[in-house]
Order: sequence, then structure tokens, then C-alpha cells
Amino acid sequence: MDWNRIEGNWKQLKGKVQEKWGKLTDDDLDVVAGRREQLIGKLQQRYGIAKEEAEQQIAEWSNRAEEAWWKAKERV
Repeated sequence: MDWNRIEGNWKQLKGKVQEKWGKLTDDDLDVVAGRREQLIGKLQQRYGIAKEEAEQQIAEWSNRAEEAWWKAKERV
């Protein structure tokens, strides 16, 4: 999913992000506020993973989110 779209819809997506990465707190998600680099940093911090791993997880999640977004749009 386009990160401009993620950032613009962050309030709606926060729950989905927390489902995927349960160690992220509400405060973490408020700090991230849809910004990709901030999310990368929080994943590194909370999960003790390398930047590349965080980037890969985010890319996979955003691709699935985009597919779900379009499927939902088609149903409307």
C-alpha cells in the first residue's frame, strides 16, 4: 500500500498494525503516526531485529494490506 495512503488512514490502520506487531504499544503507534521510518525504528526496538528485517516485514504487511484494501473497495 502506498505510504501516503497509510499515513492518511493511520487511525483506521492502527488496529491492524497492532494485530501484526503486538509488542507495539498505543504510545508507539501514536509516535509512528503512519511514518514508515518511525515504524521501522519501533519494530527494531521492540523486536530486536535488524533494519532490513523490519523493512521486509513492513513491505509484506503493506502489500497484503493493499490487496485487502482493493478487495474491500470492489465489494462496495
